[in-house]
Order: sequence, then C-alpha cells, then structure tokens
Amino acid sequence: MSLKGKTLFITGGSRGIGLAIAVRAARDGANVAIAAKTADPHPKLPGTIYSAAEEIERAGGKALPILCDLRDEAQLAAAVEQTASTFGGIDILVNNASAISLTGTLATDMKKYDLMNGINARGTYMAGRHCIPHLKRASNPHILTLSPPLDMRTKWFAPHVAYSMAKYGMSLCTLGWAEEFRRDGIAVNSLWPRTAIATAAIKMVGGDAAMKASRTPEIMADAAHIMLCKPSREFSGNFCIDDIVLHEAGVRDFSSYAAVPGTPESQLAPDFFLPDDLPRVG
Repeated sequence: MSLKGKTLFITGGSRGIGLAIAVRAARDGANVAIAAKTADPHPKLPGTIYSAAEEIERAGGKALPILCDLRDEAQLAAAVEQTASTFGGIDILVNNASAISLTGTLATDMKKYDLMNGINARGTYMAGRHCIPHLKRASNPHILTLSPPLDMRTKWFAPHVAYSMAKYGMSLCTLGWAEEFRRDGIAVNSLWPRTAIATAAIKMVGGDAAMKASRTPEIMADAAHIMLCKPSREFSGNFCIDDIVLHEAGVRDFSSYAAVPGTPESQLAPDFFLPDDLPRVG
C-alpha cells in the first residue's frame, strides 16, 4: 500500500483535510500539486499554497503549488496541464475544495449560492473533466471526492438548501463517473467523515465547542490513503465513511484521532448527511 511516485492533483489543500491527504501521500514519496487560491497569509485562516508545499516536501514528497481559482476554467485547465507536464502525468484527482454557508434560502443571496455551487458542484465537475484524459493513461487511476452519501431526506435540505445542493452535486459526479468511466478503469469514490473534523471551516461554523467535539483531519487522510491504494478496477462507485474504511482495514482504536485527547466517542459531534443506519465501529 504505497503512493510512491504517484501524482496527485488536489483542489484546495492549503489547509485542513486536503493538506492532511497531501502530507500522507507525501510520506510515501508522492508528487502533489496543490491548486488553491490562497497565496498570501489570511488573517483568520492558516496556510497558503506555499506553506502547504513546504509541509509536503518535509514529509518526503515533491510539491507543486499552483495559484488557482477553481471557478475559473482557464486557470484550472492550466493548472492541470502544468501538473501533468511537471510530473509526467496525473494518477489521482482529489476534489477537496469546498465552500460552506449553513443558511436558509432567504439568508443565502445569489453571491453565496454561486460561490458554493461554483466551487463545490461545478468545480468538482470541471476538475474531473480536465483531469480524466490524463487519468485514462495512468496505471491505477483514482478520483476521490470529499462529499457525502446521497440521501434525499428533507432534513438535509430544509435548513441550508443551497449548501446541500452544492455538496450533493459533488456526490452526483461520483455516482455518474463511476459508471461512465468504469471501462477505462478509473476508480471514482466519495469519502465523508462520521464526525466533525477540526478544520478552519468547522471553527468558523461552530466555534471552539465544535472543534473540541471533532476528530483531526488525519482520520480522513488515513482513510483516503487506504482508498487510493486499492486496485482501481475493483473499487469504484462507493460512498465511504472515514472510520468504517479504517475499521475494515483493521483499525480498532480511534482515540488518537480526537482533536482534544481523551474525548469520549460519545461526545464527538456527528457530521451532516449521515444515514440513520450507519453501523458503529471501534
């Protein structure tokens, strides 16, 4: 199980889950392109494409920081081609970039709607469209999208319909592409956390209380690593949950992933969009 020599194109990735996935791959000796729009330090958000590249290099990988607004097709297309020409191809696309606003319809203006759907649903589709020609030439190609299992219950839509549409738009790409590109041997899967994950986005939405009830991004990175090492022709079209992936790989103790050490599993906050019949693990 190694990603040594593989090339990953990760949207977002200057911080949080995307960066954790990048660093985990780098520990294997992977090449990682970080395509994100944070070039200068943000007063409220940690990390830039350049600080991410430094972490990737320190972990043992090769990094390519690319300034890219995922909503701009010309920028995205250029970023994909720069990655392919630098590393000789692309093996893995990680659709990590996402925008969130947990607001109702009357509180969500069209600027917010366009931002979320432009980055989440449209950005995922566009990244796939430009990366897939390269993935078709790879030996074990994967697309991994950080999006939830498809669940059409009204409780996931009524409180924040615009955000839900944007996230499920990402999941619909997984559903469609897994079948569309099955003959090409491209694995297309989604990964979603059981609990809140301690990222800048969670802190912005839920404050310190949410951070204390979260797991670290490393649980998503470790689960993603397992998925990306699987044979692409044998593992596609799945909507996976982080700790279930790890449990199936033999992990039984998840306490090391608590953002606050010693936090009982019962005190961790569940994420959105989880099925009611999700099995417990650990």
